[in-house]
Amino acid sequence: MLQRLTKLSSFSQFLISIALVVLAAAGCFTVSAYIDHRVVALILLLTVSLIAIVFDIVPVLTAATLSALIWNFFFIQPKFTFHIGTAEDAFLFLMYFVIALINGVLTNRIRRSEQLVREKEKKEKTVKLYNTLLNSLSHELKTPIAAIIGATDNLLSDSSGLSEENKKQLVEEISIASLRLNQQVENLLSMSRLESGFIAPKKDWVDMNELVYNVINRLENALKNHKIQISIEENLPYYKLDYGLMEQVLYNLLYNASIYTPPYTEIQIHVKNNADKIYKLDLDIHDQRRIRTETNFLVITVEDRGPGFPPEEIGKVFEKFYRLSNARTGGTGLGLSIVKGFVESHNGTVTLENVPHGARFTIEIPAEISHINNLKNE
Repeated sequence: MLQRLTKLSSFSQFLISIALVVLAAAGCFTVSAYIDHRVVALILLLTVSLIAIVFDIVPVLTAATLSALIWNFFFIQPKFTFHIGTAEDAFLFLMYFVIALINGVLTNRIRRSEQLVREKEKKEKTVKLYNTLLNSLSHELKTPIAAIIGATDNLLSDSSGLSEENKKQLVEEISIASLRLNQQVENLLSMSRLESGFIAPKKDWVDMNELVYNVINRLENALKNHKIQISIEENLPYYKLDYGLMEQVLYNLLYNASIYTPPYTEIQIHVKNNADKIYKLDLDIHDQRRIRTETNFLVITVEDRGPGFPPEEIGKVFEKFYRLSNARTGGTGLGLSIVKGFVESHNGTVTLENVPHGARFTIEIPAEISHINNLKNE
């Protein structure tokens, strides 16, 4: 709200400043029989101070001058004239005018100083994030690119001298490096969407069985040395979600688990419905079906058999560009922050906890569900 007011044009600031002073004075005038003119001076000074917090210096000085003239004309004896009856009141008026001006100038200057400090801190933070991202990407992008170039050079330059097994290994290296490169690019694009602040999930009916197995297939190479255990509740309803965002959420969690857990360990995926309450009932006569929709919670958990997370760092893992102190070389620190952002765009929550055998991520999303029943069978 304050930011929108500070961006108003000078003319609008003048009008609002004058209106606020006039309104404050009018309120005081209606009860002038019960309050002393010195109390009115304090109220008008407070009004000028509030104006100075928000507006530029010229409207503030205008408000200070106007408040002094109104106080003199309507509240200092004799009223309804600019003549001041006593030397004491004349001194009070002079002091009020000076204090109002100084107060307005100093308050405005303090606000400007705070704004400059915030802008400086924001700039320093941007530079720090940029350097962090640049350092991370210098490894994360160059490594798979170098692997792809090396493998393709070997295939092209001396393909006749390579055995079929060697060719297969080189193709696998290209595939793994390509997936790694694609993951980093997707994370960068996802983070740019989050930074823009304009993520609006495009919700449609999603089959969680399809989504889970699609992600598993995409990560076939990354997960080939792990045992994947999938547990999806029977008769799971369709959820109204953004398929692309949720696919990226599960992809990032499983990709992280494949990297940071020992080979041949187990990764568990559990999906269940946590019923809440009936939401609405639609009857489609043309399609001869009844659609009952409810607002339920979709619960997804991903557990691994790894070393877990340092307890003192669990609260930081979802921060942008944050990397664990014992993390492997490379990595941009974007994966989990994207998970958090995409889940929260669905009004959901994601939590992390250490369990005896490793780590567990739990996602809970309130989502509309659908049960479709053929009317002819009822």
